Amino acid sequence: MIDSHAHLDMIERPTTEVVADAEQAGVHRVLTIGIDGSSCRVALQLAEDFPQVRVAVGRHPNAATGFDDADRAELAALAAHHDCAAIGETGLDYYREGAPKPDQARAFTAQLELARELDKPVVIHTRAAEDDTLDLLATHADGLRVILHCFSMPDRLDECLARGYWISFAGNVTFPKAPELREAAARVPADRLLVETDSPFLAPQPVRGKPNEPRHVVATARVVAEARGVDFATVEADVERNAAALFGW
Repeated sequence: MIDSHAHLDMIERPTTEVVADAEQAGVHRVLTIGIDGSSCRVALQLAEDFPQVRVAVGRHPNAATGFDDADRAELAALAAHHDCAAIGETGLDYYREGAPKPDQARAFTAQLELARELDKPVVIHTRAAEDDTLDLLATHADGLRVILHCFSMPDRLDECLARGYWISFAGNVTFPKAPELREAAARVPADRLLVETDSPFLAPQPVRGKPNEPRHVVATARVVAEARGVDFATVEADVERNAAALFGW
């Protein structure tokens, strides 16, 4: 099993323990996500320390204030690391009062351009900004390998699939009040499916309210398998195959 989106640097327990517990649970690969320069550097060091870990380097929309050419150059330098497997997370977030919208859009398009230059997949964050996110992707991401992390727009699923995006489900797909996400999980083609934790956030229902960790992606994958009417091993094989193709595992 894989965890296609975690923030290992934000988990309070020692990473050695977190990775060991993930291995014990059968989670052998983790993509840890940078959200700014400092977290990207920490993530890359973790990848050097743990062979199970690879990295996405990016600037989160809530950290995009003042994004400029120097910030883009910093990301490009970080992305040159041999353990960088993707760009992101990047996108738009209008839910919180983070960065101004023009700064978010500038950082977003710059990272899409960087993903194209480096031929790397791009990890997308979108919250309360579906229309603008999909519009910018339509304009700037044609031909890119796009991963919609923590998928949260089931009413736009057909549009996203038609564009060839990968759909990644987090712990909220397990919540009792999220049947629409489980319905979406049932319809995603096997070659476009991913699962994630977004650790330490969004713990799945069995451990809801507690800090999330990569080991808990198994609980999410089991719910996805149930929604799809297949056994766990089928989902496990599907997401491992997809992650290997996307991230070089």
